[in-house]
Amino acid sequence: MDEVSLREGDVVQLSPDVANPLFAGSFMVVTDPKPWGAQGYVLVLGTNAQQSAQAFYRAKWEEMEYIGTAIWTVK
Repeated sequence: MDEVSLREGDVVQLSPDVANPLFAGSFMVVTDPKPWGAQGYVLVLGTNAQQSAQAFYRAKWEEMEYIGTAIWTVK
């Protein structure tokens, strides 16, 4: 991904080749755009009717592609 103006709430897809393979191919909601890429979260499903959780990740520009903007975000 070339450097673009990411904003909080934007959604990116992480590359299959990210540094942490547990995040490969995931959709990440941007929480903090950075000069080197972005910080954000991937939703993790809950169990037994428990609320989902957030797994945070720091992605470099080359690890992600812009998808769009999230309508709802989790705080």
